[in-house]
Amino acid sequence: YQQLMVLRRMAQQFALPIDIVAGATQRAADGLALSSRNGYLSEAERAEAIQLPLALRALAREAASAAHSLPAQLPALEARALAALSARGWQPDYLAVRRRSDLQPPQAGDAAGSLVVLGAARLGRTRLIDNFEV
Repeated sequence: YQQLMVLRRMAQQFALPIDIVAGATQRAADGLALSSRNGYLSEAERAEAIQLPLALRALAREAASAAHSLPAQLPALEARALAALSARGWQPDYLAVRRRSDLQPPQAGDAAGSLVVLGAARLGRTRLIDNFEV
């Protein structure tokens, strides 16, 4: 998602006559984002890997339900999500809720539908990334 934002900004800043069109993340039947990195996972790690998108979806639900006070609650929501993955043996880099438009933390008045949850975490030796728009 971050790379998409960089490309969109670059096209805008250089006034390139192109449209950057995002496609949906392709997922396995269990919901794990398809990635060449998944090939580095052991069988047990692959079974555990579904916990990253599950954690992001849970964070998205909590963020949506806390929309009226999200800026104040955000640090606690993100910390709980990080702790939950860490307790399962992951080494999370971040699980964050941000505005889609500029990837800044949400402010009062930011509506659901304008946010994205982003995550990156290591499972064993593999760093997995994922995101969901909220």
